[in-house]
Amino acid sequence: MKAFITVIWLAGWSLAAGAHPATKPGDTSRKASSLQVDIRDMPMVLARPANVLFPARLAGHEAEAMDYVRRFAEQRREYLIRTYKKGKQYFPKVLKVFKKYQVPEEFRVLLALESGFNAKAISSAGAVGYWQIMDEVAKEYGMSITEKQRNQKAVTKKGRKGNYKKSVRETLQPVPAKPVVDDRTHFLKSTQVAARYIRDRMRNLEDDWLLIAASYNCGVGNVWQAMQKSGKVNPTFWDIRDRLPAETQAYVMNFIALNVIFHNYDNFVRNQVCWEDEYCIDDTGMAKEPKPVISETSLALAFVR
Repeated sequence: MKAFITVIWLAGWSLAAGAHPATKPGDTSRKASSLQVDIRDMPMVLARPANVLFPARLAGHEAEAMDYVRRFAEQRREYLIRTYKKGKQYFPKVLKVFKKYQVPEEFRVLLALESGFNAKAISSAGAVGYWQIMDEVAKEYGMSITEKQRNQKAVTKKGRKGNYKKSVRETLQPVPAKPVVDDRTHFLKSTQVAARYIRDRMRNLEDDWLLIAASYNCGVGNVWQAMQKSGKVNPTFWDIRDRLPAETQAYVMNFIALNVIFHNYDNFVRNQVCWEDEYCIDDTGMAKEPKPVISETSLALAFVR
């Protein structure tokens, strides 16, 4: 009976030892490798889902834009908060005009991108006012831009020679002055022209919002040229992006960024934006290291031996 118990004990011990092979005293490689765990092989659970929503009209290209929007939000936080607060004063007025001309509300951010709500803004290219309208566009849409000019002044010198009077007339050249009337600095008038311009671009750019935004920056002619060079039938902004000026590329990306961040402003200002799904290791179902188990078959074989 004692021998039978010894055989069973030895069988159990041998199986347990087989489950954990012995290592040489100086060999630490096996021990080190057993501690290495590939996190990709571990069970994961969704800890926090992404909560950034794109406006419906800008959805569909989140993959191309998300990284840029995220960097913009992190690096320009103060600017975004300041612009959002200032926009409360101007955007409601813009939307009333846009509604009249059936222009999507997302284009309201162009006001912030163009002039920063500054009526007196003048670009290096000569664009003026709230919506940075060029001279040619202003004339095309019937805006008034008048300059006060000094009329030719006649200076008469009179002198006498003998019995007759001689007059000598000297004329001054006209001297141009700064514009005294410029509709581009008038909020309502300039906003109406901006809405009409955007509406016209919606018609001849197939209602592609990003191409429309690009045309507002570099002109519709440059956009058409880039579209033709792409060789595609109906190219999108993403198809012609590299063919546009660098300034225009950044302008369109900023247009997207402002719309996305303002669309998620409550989470943004509270630092609760989650840009992508966040996962954590699921340790609830992870099994502990198994103890040696002796099966009935192993016991039987040991007994026979």
